[in-house]
Amino acid sequence: MPDLSINFAGIKSPNPFWLASAPPTNSGYQVMKAFDAGWGGAVWKTLGVPVVNVSSRYGGVNYRDKRLIGFNNIELISDRPLADNLREIEEVKKRFPNHAVIASLMVQTRQEWHDIVRQSQDAGADGFELNFGCPHGMCERGMGSAVGQEPKVLQMIVEWVMEVATKPVIVKLTPNISDITEPALAARRGGANAISLINTIQSIVGVDLDLFAPYPIVDGKGSNGGYCGPAVKPIALNMVKNCAQHPDIKMPISGIGGIENWRDAVEHILLGASSVQVCTAAMHFGFGIIREMTSGLEQYMVEKGFNTIYDMVGKALPNVLHWEDLNMKYKVTANIHAEKCIGCQLCYTACEDGAHQAIKLNAGTRVPEIIEENCVGCNLCSLVCPVEQCITMDRTDDGTQHLTWKERIAAGTAPTEFNDERAGGRHHWVPVPSAALGKERHKTLPGTARVINGETVVPTEA
Repeated sequence: MPDLSINFAGIKSPNPFWLASAPPTNSGYQVMKAFDAGWGGAVWKTLGVPVVNVSSRYGGVNYRDKRLIGFNNIELISDRPLADNLREIEEVKKRFPNHAVIASLMVQTRQEWHDIVRQSQDAGADGFELNFGCPHGMCERGMGSAVGQEPKVLQMIVEWVMEVATKPVIVKLTPNISDITEPALAARRGGANAISLINTIQSIVGVDLDLFAPYPIVDGKGSNGGYCGPAVKPIALNMVKNCAQHPDIKMPISGIGGIENWRDAVEHILLGASSVQVCTAAMHFGFGIIREMTSGLEQYMVEKGFNTIYDMVGKALPNVLHWEDLNMKYKVTANIHAEKCIGCQLCYTACEDGAHQAIKLNAGTRVPEIIEENCVGCNLCSLVCPVEQCITMDRTDDGTQHLTWKERIAAGTAPTEFNDERAGGRHHWVPVPSAALGKERHKTLPGTARVINGETVVPTEA
């Protein structure tokens, strides 16, 4: 079987799955329960000067029959005394010496940072995660994302921590910034051993239409909170990639954001993360999800021939290019497999109204047909189709040509004028505007009047 164990910047754990700093890691009871279930590590709910939280604290975004595709919280750091948390950290480490226990920290002054780091080390924490990402409540006090958005301040605080830290230091980054690599570079300059990302995204998840207040509602009022859950995974993956590809960052990355199953975790790892952190999924489904995560990861590694986690870290990075470096000669065309089609015609509607009018309806059948000459390979039809593999995107070029936008610019063959003949859609047919009116709008036959090169053309067969 593959070896799932990791050594993340000097922090060892039996597998790469850690609980993120959040309500599931609020107590020694929860962390021990998680470790007993199979989690490899836990980042303790952020320690600092205890806070007083409000009620209620969470809001959610549902989509159709899926609960909590997005999750919002206005809860702050730990409201428990530091001494209680440190005592429980020590107890957890005695019971689970081979599991990773990372203390998440957030304080203000240099002396407070020195004190809390020393006390956490004495309690047996394996490392520290500096919370520079919280986008609500704490940032108004000059902490959390207020630090993460100011690289110079971030670097200074990291330097304070490194003055006394004898265990690895991870800097948790905020996504509420235009360029995630700037605070990552500041963390490196400050001497940090690793970074973790992303923290939650500043958000309002909805408004009560009767009370006129944002969720979650606190006595008829509300506030912006931190957004997480499956919906944020695309943002997290892109930011993990940005940091992993940057030539000057070169630090271990703990990937956070939208991880609900083993596939989500693998995506983070393939883009450069060597540990992953989970919060919303554990809050939604409980600690037992770790069984599927570890077994799924093991099976994937067996199928791909990976012996360790590090065999797969960053494996996808060479395939992530700038748009200008993509092959413009690559061509795919939609293919509707009639035997699988249920006749919903959603592909036709989507293409007709939202894309390139490359699907037609034929009398006597509910199965639409691709107009190959007008299909640009945008994928929309395959994405909206409710039947798996009913619409496939099949390669139609011969694979012998390769031309990028950057190469076109260098060769002087890119469009440079408003009505340039070299524009991509210049020779692509479009129905005449009047065809959208009345009964004609339902006819997308190949012989219908079209606009080609700015002129209306009505083929004789029409």
